[in-house]
Amino acid sequence: MRVSVVVIGRPRHAGLADAIRDYESRAARYWPLDVFEVKEEPGRGLSSDQVRDKEAERLSERLTGDAVVVACDPGGVVMDSEMFASWLQEQRDRARSVSFVIGGAHGLGPAVLQRANRRLSLAPWTLPHELARLVLGEQLYRAGTIMRGEPYHK
Repeated sequence: MRVSVVVIGRPRHAGLADAIRDYESRAARYWPLDVFEVKEEPGRGLSSDQVRDKEAERLSERLTGDAVVVACDPGGVVMDSEMFASWLQEQRDRARSVSFVIGGAHGLGPAVLQRANRRLSLAPWTLPHELARLVLGEQLYRAGTIMRGEPYHK
């Protein structure tokens, strides 16, 4: 199974960028992991809807037809770490690729949400997309350790 993270923008803060890279490289020990950073729409003179639509086009270009698409969305399904690991294991057993999509400051556009096979809430709060990426990276790593019975998850 191949896992991809498709996200708007790059981390702007060095410390946060280092933490994201650390967890993404840890997660890559458990499955092939691709990260696609898509250009953020500047939004000057555009409405939030227009920004979301333009970013959704860019995000959609990175989604393959056979992947299970998971939209990281505050209104999505809430899973604890064990449930998330179990769900990923099911996807792995089916040899499916999984693409997690994280929107920008204005969220995900309707085109991405409609394409998604599942919506996943990463927290009960709205997170900046950089923090959402960090949380996702850590949970991908944690899921790998749970699946292998390693001691990271306590």
